[in-house]
Amino acid sequence: MNTRQNKAKLLYDPEIERTARRLRKEFRERLSEEKLYLEILFSEEEMAGERTLRDLSAPSLGAQPLSIVFPELERPLKLNSGFINLLPKFSGRTNENPQRHLQEFIVVCSSMEIDGIEQDQIKLRAFPFSLVDAAKDWLYYLPAGSITTWALLETAFLEKYLPASRIGAIRKDICGIKQRCDESLYEYRERFNRLCASCPQHQISNELLIQYFYDGLSLKDKSIIDAASGGVLMNKTA
Repeated sequence: MNTRQNKAKLLYDPEIERTARRLRKEFRERLSEEKLYLEILFSEEEMAGERTLRDLSAPSLGAQPLSIVFPELERPLKLNSGFINLLPKFSGRTNENPQRHLQEFIVVCSSMEIDGIEQDQIKLRAFPFSLVDAAKDWLYYLPAGSITTWALLETAFLEKYLPASRIGAIRKDICGIKQRCDESLYEYRERFNRLCASCPQHQISNELLIQYFYDGLSLKDKSIIDAASGGVLMNKTA
């Protein structure tokens, strides 16, 4: 008999029962609070759509308008992967030449001719594929709808990567160019031409370009040019 009573005491402990009731009550209260929180967090409209938490946390691309507004065309324009792979790439590094990138980009775009579609429309749609890394970020961070034509996109690109400060620096390099000790006349001329081509906006006249080129020559090559021109080149008149 005593054994049966001891077992009953072990099976029923008032302290354990009180603790269990308290824990069950706290659990129900937390569950109720969490349910209320979810109802507030997700509107009835979202809940009715049966969207999952993953759906709700995913970024909505449709809600992010692009910086470029593409005009409607009379016929569809699709850029194939072969054409996109031919496009030059520009990342926005300081050692890259934005003017050269534009020139190469235009050459590639000119290879695609579609009846009824202007070249500017092809350039407008293809240019984002020619940008990578920081340059692509720059394009996507432009104000929404700020680009509607190729001319606007080209201007924005040059203002970003060929600003007035950089143009001034290139002008200074052109004016102060000097032939290196180990540089041939041909190499010096090519370097001078590349420097001028890197910034068509330098606004330096041809006469001054010739003078800067001549002044930068080594004494030996300057003498060769003077002899070939029948006297001091800069004393010649046009």
